[in-house]
Amino acid sequence: MKTKLVIAAIASTLAMPLLAADSFSPYVDDKGQISLPKNFRSDFVHLGSWAVTDDKSAARGFHDVYTERKSLDHYRKTGRFPDGATLVKEIRQLETGPLTTGNPVHWAGKPAVWFVMIKDWKGRFPGNPLWEDGWGWAMYKADKPLENAATSYKADCQACHIPAARTDRVFIQGYPLLKH
Repeated sequence: MKTKLVIAAIASTLAMPLLAADSFSPYVDDKGQISLPKNFRSDFVHLGSWAVTDDKSAARGFHDVYTERKSLDHYRKTGRFPDGATLVKEIRQLETGPLTTGNPVHWAGKPAVWFVMIKDWKGRFPGNPLWEDGWGWAMYKADKPLENAATSYKADCQACHIPAARTDRVFIQGYPLLKH
């Protein structure tokens, strides 16, 4: 029985990222490359959702945003995301149709794109075009979920986040857990 417990403990440790005590983020390598967290839906906390229903908008879809529990707890205590905090926004295709609850009803369909932001209070990657305004920025498309499609924060991310400059580039009004 004792052997089974030891094996179970080792197996659960191997399922988690292995980090040094001073590690910045398990989703960032030493060159500043950001990876999409694999189990964010189950391992992170769901902060809130947005629905963009405008047919002409490039952001049309159902937006769900997630972060680590420790990052949520830190934000609720301090009003700031901690160094290394990860935010994942998953945009899913918007499905629409009649249901008994209403017509039309909108719900989340297949994933289309994921955006990942990593908080960097120390400015670890100067000169890297994906690390500006205190965050690292990444975008993954559903057809290539292992390849960061973003090339530059200024070209690919900044325009959407300018309106949220006062709240550290995060649209916090859509995240009820940050307010409690």
